[in-house]
Amino acid sequence: MTHDMIHGYTHLTEDDIYLFNEGTHFGLYDKLGARMMCMEGKDGVHFAVWAPNASAVSLVGDFNDWNPRSHPLKPRGSSGIWEGFCTGLGKGSLYKYHIQSRHHGFKVAKTDPFALHCETPPRTASIVWDMDYTWNDKEWLEKRASRHTLSSPLSIYEVHLGSWRRVPAEGNRSLSYRELAPLLAEHVNRTGFTHVEFLPIMEHPFFGSWGYQTTGYFAPSSRYGTPQDLMYLIDYLHQHGIGVILDWVPSHFPTDEHGLAYFDGTHLYEHADRRQGFHPDWSSYIFNYGRNEVRSFLFSSALFWLDKYHADGLRVDAVASMLYLDYSRKAGEWIPNRQGGRENLDAISFLKQLNEQVYRSYPDVQTIAEESTAWPMVSRPTYLGGLGFGLKWDMGWMHDTLAYMGRESVHRKYHHRLLTFRMLYGFTENFVLPLSHDEVVHGKGSLLGKMSGDEWQKFASLRALYGYMYGMSGKKLLFMGAELAQWTEWNHDSSLDWHLLEYDRHAQTNEWISRLNGVYRDTPALHELDCSPAGFEWINADDVEQSVLAFLRKSVGANELVLVVCNFTPVPRPGYRLGVPRNGTWTVLLNSDDPQYGGSGTPVSNVDAVQEVYHGRPYSIEVTLPPLATVFFHLSGETKA
Repeated sequence: MTHDMIHGYTHLTEDDIYLFNEGTHFGLYDKLGARMMCMEGKDGVHFAVWAPNASAVSLVGDFNDWNPRSHPLKPRGSSGIWEGFCTGLGKGSLYKYHIQSRHHGFKVAKTDPFALHCETPPRTASIVWDMDYTWNDKEWLEKRASRHTLSSPLSIYEVHLGSWRRVPAEGNRSLSYRELAPLLAEHVNRTGFTHVEFLPIMEHPFFGSWGYQTTGYFAPSSRYGTPQDLMYLIDYLHQHGIGVILDWVPSHFPTDEHGLAYFDGTHLYEHADRRQGFHPDWSSYIFNYGRNEVRSFLFSSALFWLDKYHADGLRVDAVASMLYLDYSRKAGEWIPNRQGGRENLDAISFLKQLNEQVYRSYPDVQTIAEESTAWPMVSRPTYLGGLGFGLKWDMGWMHDTLAYMGRESVHRKYHHRLLTFRMLYGFTENFVLPLSHDEVVHGKGSLLGKMSGDEWQKFASLRALYGYMYGMSGKKLLFMGAELAQWTEWNHDSSLDWHLLEYDRHAQTNEWISRLNGVYRDTPALHELDCSPAGFEWINADDVEQSVLAFLRKSVGANELVLVVCNFTPVPRPGYRLGVPRNGTWTVLLNSDDPQYGGSGTPVSNVDAVQEVYHGRPYSIEVTLPPLATVFFHLSGETKA
């Protein structure tokens, strides 16, 4: 079959080009790249690529023996776009763009920035593909808005698809998207999480980057299957009541020759000056957020995953590295902005516009910022001066809490403020409390391994930590393996240690997570006001000597109350008195020391409040606090004296 390149056939309108060059095109995935279509009765593929500094661009592939002289593209006016329609090509054809630059005679074969599918690394060709899929998640989408309000329970299970579960009998291979679907859905439903969050599933050349060195901003990794296979996975999760959040990386991209770097013989997607365009921590390039076409590219990528893959949210990686021009740089290694400051004004403008467009197009999703500094109003609307994200990871809570839990219990009283400081800023943002993949890699050890004491104390401290986390204000995120109480840190080349569930303490920890998720979902006081100071009240933040914390969580109108009490020492504390705001019977809702979760079984009972002023409250209760434990006491209704 001949494959003729015909020019003059296009589906790129002048409006498309105008919006692209203006930086306000949000649907380029339907316009650029390789798109199968019929033009004037001829089936083929329309190709379009942005390479404004090229002197020649041609299509190379398995259909022309990768010959750069065979299928030239033509420039579209002064837009910087090269395009052409190739007859006889279809789904599955391999291709790249061969680019000859105006500068230095540079020649290179590039993967399509808008490719829908790519070869499995280390191979790097793009694959002509379609997005045909019949979705069956209408019911989920119709109800999605109610699941994504700030008053909804949000408990996220963070997953690296390539290492969640492997097949040792078949060379330790990763599961495919379709193989994962029923197994992941069953596990997530059994443990009670509301959402999964996938570490970046966009195509990436180096598996060990976990997807954070992205080359395919419109192509899911072919390591696990086709685009339709990923759609099936997300569709299956939706049909089983599970939301899907995708990690998305607009902060940097790898230097691999076939990717975006030095695309047309110039620094097209990245800044030319390394002080602005190269990331010293990750040896990667930084997008030029001030270039309109780059903004259109990134906007379109974000909207693509929400549109074509029905994603329920985007967790935006490394936002702090985008906001600061001097991020991870020494004096003299960065260039101040036009006002003389360290803020990346172009990136700030980009993030605001990104969030505005996402919520304009999909008001029932959430954007979540991984932002590790005290930048103000990250999760506040842009019309109030914020960046416009829906939620933000509370990295400070994570660092302080893990530092505290790593202390020997006898020393914890000297570090009590690590637990109380958080509430000085706890409602300045809409926070997610993350115990993520970053905490269990690079020699940091597992969460269980971070806990101090002997084996029993480690498990007890871990359960107490999880209880404290689920009691505290904020949405929840746990990285896979946390629910198994893994001894070893995460290894992306291996499966999770599923065999641990054969042992009591690990199975009991898993049961504790399931119970926490269930109670968190079903108890309005624990989620309705997660992001409002009206939902939280300290009862006792100052018991430094005994390392005890006590606080209230409240539902809307404070009709329902949950008293959360944490004892972070291995010493039982009988007769511990706590002030409470209401009379009535405070019932034990959760107790991490219960034997069914591996605890000591120190008796903790329902207790009636007495009219005795304590901690500034009109009533009080006297309880037994188990060792290294978190206990939840529940009071419902407007109980009066």
